[in-house]
Amino acid sequence: MTNLLNVAIALLAGLLMTRVFNLWHLPDVTAFLIAGLLIGPFCLGRLGIPGFGFPTYEEVGGLSILSNAAMGFIAFSIGSEFRLEALQRTGKQAFVIGVFQALAATLMVDLSLCGLHLLMPELLSVPAAITLGAIATATAPAATLMVVRQYKAKGELTDLLLPIVALDDAVGLIVFAVSFGIAKALVSGGIDPVSIIAQPLIEIIASLVLGTLAGIALTRLETMFHSNTNRNSMTIAFIFLTVGLSSQRIPAGPVEIGFSPLLVCMMLGTVFCNISPLSEDLMTRADKWSQPLLAVFFVVSGAELELAVFSEPLLVLIGVVYILFRCLGKYCGARISSKAMGCSRNVVKYLGITLFPQAGVALGMCVSAQQLGPEGSLVRNIVLFSVLVYELAGPLMTKKALTASGDITEKPAEIRERRARKLAAAAPKAFLQLLRNLRKK
Repeated sequence: MTNLLNVAIALLAGLLMTRVFNLWHLPDVTAFLIAGLLIGPFCLGRLGIPGFGFPTYEEVGGLSILSNAAMGFIAFSIGSEFRLEALQRTGKQAFVIGVFQALAATLMVDLSLCGLHLLMPELLSVPAAITLGAIATATAPAATLMVVRQYKAKGELTDLLLPIVALDDAVGLIVFAVSFGIAKALVSGGIDPVSIIAQPLIEIIASLVLGTLAGIALTRLETMFHSNTNRNSMTIAFIFLTVGLSSQRIPAGPVEIGFSPLLVCMMLGTVFCNISPLSEDLMTRADKWSQPLLAVFFVVSGAELELAVFSEPLLVLIGVVYILFRCLGKYCGARISSKAMGCSRNVVKYLGITLFPQAGVALGMCVSAQQLGPEGSLVRNIVLFSVLVYELAGPLMTKKALTASGDITEKPAEIRERRARKLAAAAPKAFLQLLRNLRKK
């Protein structure tokens, strides 16, 4: 019952906060995150009043199953961006830009933090620096997708943005595995080729295979049903199924077969949208069904943010360097590669800004970084600090970039006025109907 109450608190707090943030025309994602901060253990949750927040991080963690499911829906939805007809138009551009900007971010962070190590060796070690450089590749597909959905963004920039954000997961896995393997070798004094080369390749291939098989199975099973309601239920069940299967780890001799939930669900969506004739309608229905789940996901993400990281000045210094040079790498990498690929002026100018948000995937990498011991804890705290900044500022910057590029357009004034007149006309009628119903009673 406690978890159910927490879900209700998270959803209500997030929705009510959007009403406040709409006054300043801010994205719903930012409202959800702020709502999470307010009801989290650092604010109202600390009061310990039932129904007013999360008193401990353990209670926040109790909703992790919903967060995992939400990430599955996000990845499934992004998978629809890999329709073959869309890939024929933008596939090559998305691949080149996605890889180049990710590697540029890693290079910039590695150089800046290694330079900081040379200046102050006691502040940051080389293993921690190159681990942070690898984590810099990751972006936050959830925040980006929510902004695109809320404002119904459409255009060349949006068409490129979603596939690039999706590719970041695969590129990030490889870069992190290699960099983290080198970091462990520097700490322990021994190099393990299996963990550096074999493990990330196995994880990516296994994820793609599992997602492909799940996509084929989903398409076949849905032909057994004639009701779109039942087909939608089957789609949702398969997303839950793939998220659950992705959490499994299978020992296989010297290596371990693992899966990336984002890659698996993304591949599920990609295969399904390309081989099922009903995919467009069913994926739209699944998106609508998942909206409350995504709201809870972002509120929980806000509640998980730890404000204690601001109490350590040296950590904040490293965090600021990490944020600035990661943003510089993302922006310059996207600008240079998109210009080389012949993209329009708006894409060249604004694409890099939309790649700043960072959250879930980066925090997942921090779990592996704990193997570095004290250095791993430092890496985690720096990433927590950066996620706090990125998640609060990133969605707003993404919205402004999409608006400046023309992908987000304001509804014509005549449409807004017509809707306002309809609402004004409907209000008295609803009130009169309520009075009639009361009289009948």
